[in-house]
Amino acid sequence: MTQTPLIDGPDEAPLRLILAHGAGAPMDSDFMNHFAAGVASFGIQVIRFEFPYMQRRRTEGVKAPPNQEAVLLEAWAQQITAVQARGPVAIGGKSMGGRMASLIADKHDITGLICLGYPFHPPGKPEKLRTAHLTDLKTPTLIVQGTRDTLGNQEEVAGYPLSPAIEISWLEDGDHSFKPRKKSGFTEEGHLQIAATVAAGFLLRRLKDRG
Repeated sequence: MTQTPLIDGPDEAPLRLILAHGAGAPMDSDFMNHFAAGVASFGIQVIRFEFPYMQRRRTEGVKAPPNQEAVLLEAWAQQITAVQARGPVAIGGKSMGGRMASLIADKHDITGLICLGYPFHPPGKPEKLRTAHLTDLKTPTLIVQGTRDTLGNQEEVAGYPLSPAIEISWLEDGDHSFKPRKKSGFTEEGHLQIAATVAAGFLLRRLKDRG
């Protein structure tokens, strides 16, 4: 099944960020649109794609669940191979998309990894951690996380053994999609802009470090 990716940013960009969606929303959700546009405003080209199950939802209207992990990882590998021919590549994604990217990052020559709302554990199951591979991850990684994310809040994550290659940027009072409560004084749009700014800065520094 072929698809047309969504592309933000210039073709002559020095770096390309391949971005995958989360489990429930497509590559053109408001979250993905805002984040991609924000990163692209810093001169990085952002390329969004969809996993097979989400493509099927779009073309056939079939609300299928996410594909098996092997299928998701193969989709990631195909995207990386295709885009790397054009220059340095970073990868990342929202929730599940970012987690799948983290599972494959060390197998490719990746400039950096961006995880937006990493699902450290399933909802309501903090004992079922998805962190085993994060203890020795070598790819420079930025996780942007809301402090009250129900899939890994600030207090929980502080106790996890994570690789020194991982940096975490916290969004105050943000939930899994970075949305804060009104009483916090923060806004969802503001948090998305912060996320994009922090991610772009992280990636440009990694690119500079690589020479």
